[in-house]
Amino acid sequence: QVQLVESGGGLVQAGGSLRLACAASGRTLAIATAWFRQAPGKEREFVAAINWSGGSTNYADSVKGRFTISRDNAKNTVSLQMNDLKFEDTAVYYCAARLGGVVSTDRGAYKFWGQGTQVTVSS
Repeated sequence: QVQLVESGGGLVQAGGSLRLACAASGRTLAIATAWFRQAPGKEREFVAAINWSGGSTNYADSVKGRFTISRDNAKNTVSLQMNDLKFEDTAVYYCAARLGGVVSTDRGAYKFWGQGTQVTVSS
């Protein structure tokens, strides 16, 4: 089992930055980690993912060039640096993990989920 806890959400003006963190406990070896987000009335969508080694990442087109995912396996933490935030980035952001270490953009591939952290961007 993998337990995930997100932190770092909040209220920020458009153009600003936030850094989200996902702390893992339990089984923390050889897991791939992703961020998804869900805005009110919308489906949960893929944002970014990183494999176990950190050598492979994947981003949604809507966040490429603005968001950066990274991991520190010594601290069992995955971070999402979000720059140049836009109003449409407003959502609850969820951390997700899957065993095996390979990234996926499919939310069904992730077995373990955190409770989410709210990000609100004011225009």
